[in-house]
Amino acid sequence: MGKSKKFLALLLGLVMCVGTFAGCGSKEATETPAATEETAATEEAGTLVLSAQGFENKFSPFFAASVDDQDVADFTQLYMMYSDRVANPILNGIEGETRSYNGTDYTYYGPADIVITENEDGTVYYDMTMRDDLVFSDGTPVDIDDFIFSLYVLLDPSYDGSSTLYSTPILGLEEYRTGMDTLFNLLCAAGRDNTDFTYWDEATQTAFWADVDQAGEKFAQEIVDYCVAAGYAEEGDVATAASMWSFDGLEADATAADFFALMVEAYDGDLMTLSSTETAGSALTDLMNDYATYSVGIQTGESAANIEGIQRTGDYSVRIVASQLDATMIYQMAQPIAPLHYYGDEALYDYENNSFGFVKGDLSGVKEKTTMPMGAGPYKFVEVSNGVVRMEANEKYYQGEPKTKYVNLIETKEADMLNGISTGTIDIATPSYTTVLADQIAEINGGDTSLDGSVITTKLIDYRGYGYIGIAANNVKVGDDPASEESKALRKALGTVLAAYREEGVDSYYGDTASIINYPISNTSWAAPQVTDDGYTVAYSVDVEGNPIYTADMDTAAKYEAALNAALGYFEAAGYTVEDGKLTAAPAGAKLEYTVNIGAGGAGDHPSFLILKNAADAFAKIGLTLTVNDLANAADLYASYQTGAAELWCAAWQSSSDPDMYQLYHSEGSTNYCQIADEDLDTLIMDARQSTEQSYRKGLYKAAMEIIMDWGVEIPVYQRSDAYIVSTERVDVDSLPTDMTPYWNWKSELENIVVK
Repeated sequence: MGKSKKFLALLLGLVMCVGTFAGCGSKEATETPAATEETAATEEAGTLVLSAQGFENKFSPFFAASVDDQDVADFTQLYMMYSDRVANPILNGIEGETRSYNGTDYTYYGPADIVITENEDGTVYYDMTMRDDLVFSDGTPVDIDDFIFSLYVLLDPSYDGSSTLYSTPILGLEEYRTGMDTLFNLLCAAGRDNTDFTYWDEATQTAFWADVDQAGEKFAQEIVDYCVAAGYAEEGDVATAASMWSFDGLEADATAADFFALMVEAYDGDLMTLSSTETAGSALTDLMNDYATYSVGIQTGESAANIEGIQRTGDYSVRIVASQLDATMIYQMAQPIAPLHYYGDEALYDYENNSFGFVKGDLSGVKEKTTMPMGAGPYKFVEVSNGVVRMEANEKYYQGEPKTKYVNLIETKEADMLNGISTGTIDIATPSYTTVLADQIAEINGGDTSLDGSVITTKLIDYRGYGYIGIAANNVKVGDDPASEESKALRKALGTVLAAYREEGVDSYYGDTASIINYPISNTSWAAPQVTDDGYTVAYSVDVEGNPIYTADMDTAAKYEAALNAALGYFEAAGYTVEDGKLTAAPAGAKLEYTVNIGAGGAGDHPSFLILKNAADAFAKIGLTLTVNDLANAADLYASYQTGAAELWCAAWQSSSDPDMYQLYHSEGSTNYCQIADEDLDTLIMDARQSTEQSYRKGLYKAAMEIIMDWGVEIPVYQRSDAYIVSTERVDVDSLPTDMTPYWNWKSELENIVVK
C-alpha cells in the first residue's frame, strides 16, 4: 500500500526537483573551522540579511535537502558546471561564454570547460578541465581529485542523500554499486524474526529494532503534535490525528506506538520510504539513536572496485563516460567540487589503487561535517545559532571577494517577511506573490502603485513551474478502459468547462502577475509551445467534432454557455444519456457526481478555487455534480492524489532545468499521478532522451503534450510569478542582477550585491 509524501511547508502541490524539500530543523548552535572572533561584529559591519523559512542544519553539498539548507550549501561551495538565464549549461566556463538574453549580452563564467563527444559505439564522453588556480576558503588548492572524491561520495552504495547522480548511465556504475547494501536496508528486509546472522549478530539485530521502536514512537508523536497544533485533533487524540494523516482504523485509546505500527504495516515494512514520506519535520532516521551505525554499507556479493566511467586524465581534468546518450545527463555534471581534505581522508585517497578518500560503504566521516560546510564558494560558513546562519565573504573566491562582507540568513515566517523589510530587520525576502501582497507593498511605499518604491523594491519573475487541475484516468473513466475514446471524452467534458473559467479565477487571485497556460509545461521552459508556433491551440477549446468552441465576437457569458454545450457533446460521446440538455444517466464505470480536491486551507484561499466553484455551478445546470472538497490540511491533498485515491485535484509542479517528462507522464514514471499509460507517449518521451538537438526534442515534446491533452488528464491553469522584495533603503538595488529568470536570480550573483 503506497502512502503520500507530506511536504508541510508547501502550499501547492508536488515539488519535482531534487533538493527542494521543506522541513524543520534543530536550532542548536554549531561552531565550525570557519568561525572567527568577528562573529559578534557582523551586526556592526556591512551585513546583508536574507529571509529563510526553516533550516534542517544539513548544509552539506552532499546531504542538503531543504531549500534554505541548499542555499547555504550553494553559497559556500563551487560546482563543476553552471547554467545561464534559460538553463542552458555553460560549457566554456574558464574563458566565459557570452549569450544574449532579452536583447542584452551577458558573459557567464565557471570553474571548468566541458567537451561532449558522441561516439560511434553509442558511448558519450564528458571531458572536463578545471582552472588550475582555484583555492578553497581555507587556502588549500583545488584539483581534480576533490571532484573525483565528490563523485564517489554521491555514487557510493550507502549514499542516502537527495542527489540522483546514481541514476545516470555512467559506464561501470551498476557494477560498482552492486553487491553492497546498507545495514539499515538489510535489517529492514530481514525483519524482526530473522535467524540468518551472516552479516550481523543477534545483538545488533535486537538493538536495531529497539532503536527503530523508540524512534518510531517519537516519529508518530511528532505527527500527532503537528495535527494538534494545527487544530485538527485534540491533545492526546492519536486516532484522530492518524486519520487526518490518512491512516484510519486506530482505536480511540491508541498510542503513538500504535500509530507507528499502523504506518509500518501500510508500507509493508519499508521503513526508509516511510521515513522520507510521512514526516512532519523529522525523518525516522533522524530520531534513531544510532543511525550512523546502520547506514554503513555491507558487502553481500561481488562488485567492481571502481567506476569504469570516471577516468582521471590529469591533475585538473577528468573524463566521465556514459554508456549511452541521455539528454538530461549534462545537467548532472553540475556536481560539487568539495574539499577532499575536509570532507574525506587524504590518507585514504589513492586513485591508482581504487581508494577515493573514504572506505567504500562508510560515509560517516563525510556526514560528520554536514552541519559545518566548507568549500570554494563566495562565502564561508561561520555558525548557526537560534535560527540564524552567519556567513563571511571568502576573500579567495575565484571571481573576486564578495562586495558585502557578511550575510545572515534568518528563519522568518512568511507572514512576517513584508514587515521585516519595512522595519529594517530583513533586506531580501521571498513571500508568495498575490494581489493582496501587491496592495500592501503599495501602501508601505506611500501609495505608490508601482512595485518599486522608496521603501520596497519588488522583482517579479516567472515561477519555475505551473498550476494545474489533474484527473486520474483510472478513477474517471467509462467501463474498465481508461484509454478508450469514451473515457477520454468523459475527461474532456470535464476539462472543457473547467478550462473556460480559468481566466476569471486566476485574475481574481493574481491579477496581471499570472497568465493562463495551455500546455502541461511551464512557460519558463524552452520546450514550451509559443502562441506564434504552428499548431498552437488553447486548451480544451474544440468540440467533440474538432471544431472551435469559441468565436472572436463572444462575450464572457456566451463563452461559458458555449463551453457547457460542448461538454454535453463530449458527455454524449462518452455514453451518457442526454435529454433536454441534461445528463440523466451515466454509462457503466462512469458517474453523475465527481469530487475535486483542493488545498485551499478550508477557506477557499487558492488561485483555482473560484474556477472550481464556477465550474461546479455550471455543471449543476446540466445534471452533473462536481463536489469541491476544500482540504484544510495540505497533507491530505497530497495523500489523495499520490495514493491514487483522488478523482480530480488541484496542485502545482515545479519544473527541472530539462523538460524530460519521464517521471510525470511515462507509464512507469514514479509520479505519474494522472495514471496515463500510452505506448506512443512512452516512445516520444524516450526518443526525446536520446537526442541533444533542442529543436528536435521540442517537436517531440509538443507531440507528447498533445497526447496528454487528448487523454484529458490535465487542465493547465496558470503560470504565476515569484516575488523578491528588497529593501530600497538598505540595499543598492542597482547591484541586483538584471533580467532575472527562474534559473538566474539574486542568489546567482550574491557576491555582487551591495549593502548601502
